[in-house]
Amino acid sequence: MKELRLRRIFAQDQRAVVVACDHAGFMGTVRGLEQPEKLIDQLVESGVDALLTTIGIARRFGSRLGRMGLILRADGGASIRSPVMGNLQTLFSIEDACRLGADAVICMGMIGYPEEPSSLKNLAGLSAEAEKWGMPLVGEMLIQPKEGHCAAQDIGFAMRIGIELGADVIKASYTGPLEEYRQARKACYRPVIVLGGEKLKDEREMLQNVSDALAAGADGVAIGRNVWQHSDPTGVCRALVALVHVGASVDRALEEIRIS
Repeated sequence: MKELRLRRIFAQDQRAVVVACDHAGFMGTVRGLEQPEKLIDQLVESGVDALLTTIGIARRFGSRLGRMGLILRADGGASIRSPVMGNLQTLFSIEDACRLGADAVICMGMIGYPEEPSSLKNLAGLSAEAEKWGMPLVGEMLIQPKEGHCAAQDIGFAMRIGIELGADVIKASYTGPLEEYRQARKACYRPVIVLGGEKLKDEREMLQNVSDALAAGADGVAIGRNVWQHSDPTGVCRALVALVHVGASVDRALEEIRIS
């Protein structure tokens, strides 16, 4: 059952373009996510593989997803306005996710942060429950940077913990140098999709990061603000599809934005 669900996220080339729009569950109203139904329609048109979102958006707009896979954010704890973040906790059961037609659930693993114990407990617990239902689990593995910089070996450390706790797919940052990341990636024996991170002013920089990550062994991307806070979300998605599935150059991918 897991393999069938993963086929709705990963294309035949075993790569995936995922658009993440789960931010409003923590940040409230976010520019670009005011009308999620319009964004979903754009994503369907663009040819991306899957949507990563909240249970609220899935319940209300799930019928608009078409052939896109659905990944549900399964954990949370507080809003951006909370004076104390507190412990992360799971928000719903795997059975609930199955009822909504989810193809995977995603849970944080926050290495080196105050939330580390609760996040890893959630990850392990969801892994056990997800196994019973044949539901793939994505571990979003973050690691507290040392002196403001996160090295590739640190990301590799976090990725390995995620898969050892039962994650079927890892979502994590990419950082160079390329060869150092390649070595870190080799120690992670599950698929890895690279998260998009902060909104960048220059789409070339974002696409170059994606291209480098793919060259270093990543299996896809999960991009949020750099898609739906762009003036042309559909064009950005087509550019990502060209990079991930066609193997296009960054210059060729940029043309998808310019002609959209």
